[in-house]
Amino acid sequence: MKDFFGQDVLGRTLPLSDDNLPALARRAVETFVREQIVISPGTLPSDSVLISKSACFVCIKTAYDLRGCIGTVEPAMCNLAEEIITNAIHAATLDPRFDPVSGAELLDLYYTVDVLETPEPTLFEDLDPYEYGVIVEDKSSRRRGLLLPNIEGIETPDQQVRIAARKAGLMPDMPLRLQRFRVRRFTEMV
Repeated sequence: MKDFFGQDVLGRTLPLSDDNLPALARRAVETFVREQIVISPGTLPSDSVLISKSACFVCIKTAYDLRGCIGTVEPAMCNLAEEIITNAIHAATLDPRFDPVSGAELLDLYYTVDVLETPEPTLFEDLDPYEYGVIVEDKSSRRRGLLLPNIEGIETPDQQVRIAARKAGLMPDMPLRLQRFRVRRFTEMV
C-alpha cells in the first residue's frame, strides 16, 4: 500500500485536509488505475472530518459528462478517508453504466465527494431536490434507490422520486418509503 501523504507523479507531497477530499479520491483512482495499488490514508489529524465514520459518494466527471459515481448510504469502512478511497476506486472501475477508467483518461477527469448526513424519514411534501437527496424504498425494504441533491435537470420532488424509484426498479406510483438527507459537497477545482 502507498500512503496518501507520499509523493505524487511530479514528486510533490500532497497535503490532506478537509477541504481537499477530492484530492484523496483522485490519488486513489490514479494510483489504482496506473499501479493496481490501493492507497492508505495514513495517519489522519485528530480534528479532521476524515476520521469520522461517514457515508459518501464519489463522482468522477469529464468536462461534459459523468464518468462514474458510486457511494454508500451507510458507512461501510472504519472512517471517511477509507470510504472515499474505496468509493473512488469503485466509481472508476465498477460503475455498471461505464467501462473502467483507463490511464489515458486520468488527466481529463475531475472529482466530487458528497459526504452524507444521516438520512431521516420524510414525507413527499417535505422534499426539496436542491437541498435534500432522497432515498426511496419499497415497503419491504428489499429495493432501494438514491438520488443526490442539487443535480442538474432535477427541479421537482416528483422528478427526484421518479428517478430514484427507477434506479431501484420500483414504480413511482407504488407505496414507497421516503428518506431525505443533506450532503456536504466537495468539488475539485478545474
